[in-house]
Amino acid sequence: MPTDQYHEPPTELPAETRTFARMCASLSEEAEAIGWYHQRIAVEPDAASRAIMEDSLGEEYKHFCMELEFLLRATPQWRQTARGILFKDGDIVKNGEAAEEAAE
Repeated sequence: MPTDQYHEPPTELPAETRTFARMCASLSEEAEAIGWYHQRIAVEPDAASRAIMEDSLGEEYKHFCMELEFLLRATPQWRQTARGILFKDGDIVKNGEAAEEAAE
């Protein structure tokens, strides 16, 4: 059964690659949901409804982070690059360029 998450025939891909693709798709879906919740919260006038959405947003943050950690553990070069960018002070682009060079 083909899906949009694969660019090669799924039956030709190893199970590990299919799992990786699923996690990438899930990460993308969580990021999209985070964006939707931010928009909804920004315009919601009802405090109770907004509080529920904010709680749901926290769940999306958690899911995004867990999926990202899974992918980083599965991909050492990606993890090394992320270490040079995430949670670092300074210019994000400069940190990214340095991290990319270090990971090559």
